Amino acid sequence: MTDPIKCTRLYADPHGESLFEDFDIALSAVAYAPPAPALDISEATPADRFFWLRFPKDWSDAAHPSPRRQLFVVLEGQVEGWTSTGESRIFNPGDRLLMEDTTGKGHGARPLGNTALALVIALDPS
Repeated sequence: MTDPIKCTRLYADPHGESLFEDFDIALSAVAYAPPAPALDISEATPADRFFWLRFPKDWSDAAHPSPRRQLFVVLEGQVEGWTSTGESRIFNPGDRLLMEDTTGKGHGARPLGNTALALVIALDPS
């Protein structure tokens, strides 16, 4: 087993509050594309589609739940996200956020400094 990938999860608790939690994604060495050497790979996660998302400069929003279960990966810029409890985190290029707060009070977000670009992968509900 190799070092895991660090990820943040955004979810709604039974009271509808949105919260962050950190978790690890396990990787194992797999002969993915023989004869190439083994690569560190996670378990597959069923996904539906992906899209690019750009936050315009000075964009901000009110709290809202995620429109679907999705993985949000920052590619350029910085994004500040906050929960309904007031916890705030800054996500930088390469940071990963598993968004599962599809119910409850939701979260808010805004780009910091300028625009920000993310890749969003729509995951199958589970």
